Amino acid sequence: MSLRFASQTLRSNSLLKKNSILLATRSYSSGEKTLKQRFAELIPEKVDQIKQLKKDYGSTVIGELTLDQAYGGMRGIKGLVWEGSVLDPVEGIRFRGRTIPDIQKELPKAEGGSEPLPEALFWLLLTGEVPTESQVKTLSAELAARSQLPKHVEELIDRSPSHLHPMAQFSIAVTALESESQFAKAYASGVSKKDYWNYTYEDSIELLAKLPNIAARIYQNVFKDGKVPSINKDLDYGANLANLLGYGSNQEFVELIRLYLTIHSDHEGGNVSAHTTHLVGSALSSPFLSLAAGLNGLAGPLHGRANQEVLEWLFKLKDDVKGDFSKESIEKYLWDTLNAGRVVPGYGHAVLRKTDPRYTAQREFALKHLPDFDLFKLVSTIYEVAPEVLSKHGKTKNPWPNVDSHSGVLLQYYGLTEESFYTVLFGVSRAFGVLPQLIIDRAVGAPIERPKSFSTEKYIELVKGLSNK
Repeated sequence: MSLRFASQTLRSNSLLKKNSILLATRSYSSGEKTLKQRFAELIPEKVDQIKQLKKDYGSTVIGELTLDQAYGGMRGIKGLVWEGSVLDPVEGIRFRGRTIPDIQKELPKAEGGSEPLPEALFWLLLTGEVPTESQVKTLSAELAARSQLPKHVEELIDRSPSHLHPMAQFSIAVTALESESQFAKAYASGVSKKDYWNYTYEDSIELLAKLPNIAARIYQNVFKDGKVPSINKDLDYGANLANLLGYGSNQEFVELIRLYLTIHSDHEGGNVSAHTTHLVGSALSSPFLSLAAGLNGLAGPLHGRANQEVLEWLFKLKDDVKGDFSKESIEKYLWDTLNAGRVVPGYGHAVLRKTDPRYTAQREFALKHLPDFDLFKLVSTIYEVAPEVLSKHGKTKNPWPNVDSHSGVLLQYYGLTEESFYTVLFGVSRAFGVLPQLIIDRAVGAPIERPKSFSTEKYIELVKGLSNK
């Protein structure tokens, strides 16, 4: 096939797809700009801002590197650009300058709902602007219209053995969506670098739209009867995901999913899933391959799988204390855990030095909707006792709870008790944070990431040389 014919075919297929999306979203159109149109307007300003910053301050030293950091996982090194969110050790996460309470207040909500819509957060992370309700409805409708999975992806999920971890199935399915990549086809046809972001945007929306169907198909196959409901074109993203999982009739659960997807979405760019997605994307891999790589990182027990481990620990604690949730009983159990050389799951964080605001948001949800749930009461008592115990123990820099110590409790209450699936929900949410940055990277022409590495022998030579000066 000639490059010219391939390019014409690509444009033709893209036009057909855009026409179908326009038909599906027309009922929500109000003459306002779509997300893609608004982002296109913002690109020149952002490119100029970066150029000027590099011109004026390109040689400015913004940090220092110690040998401990090099051997300690590059902890705290300022070396990444991430527009969507910034994590302060004391203040916590801010999404485009807004705290979690801010976004709960400011972002559009579903009719009759109280929690922000994750589609609205996606708009905020990409543009830095709060969308209108009409703009969010249009985006919701577009995501619903693009949600259908290719037949080969459905068959791939259905053929996966039930004992294969849901996160492995999730990553495999997202990788298989590479067949749908407009970016990969455009790159092969020789499209201009200035248009990379355009096809990356299309891939990202396509991918985001399909994640609920992927997640639900895995859930229904592994834990239920294998039957997946259809996407409702009139529902928002969170409501559709809840419905696909079989919990759509419970409006409290729908609200929980909206909150869950929003607060788990982004936590600056240095965490494993975000950094991996960015790193692989910097090689101009498609959003499908980039996110799949990030999901493989998220599956690790030191990252996204931690919420599953927390729940397993809570169940063991509950059995061991035999229903005695008193502070004295919990304190003794925590000391026994620490003295045995084990950690307290769900406490501590690589960056934070206070209670994780995402934990607080989930705690407030629980206080509102499930204050008498026994597992929540247990978590609450641990919250009262653990920080003091960990502080006295002296080996934890941050004795406060993180997001993982609470999320599983909420899902358990509403009946989604299969904890091995929890990281898949985390993965759906994380896509809302990493895909906007991938689009921005392509829009501003971010280069491939390639830091320098040394061997231990070379570091010995380096530090000895520096110490002799």
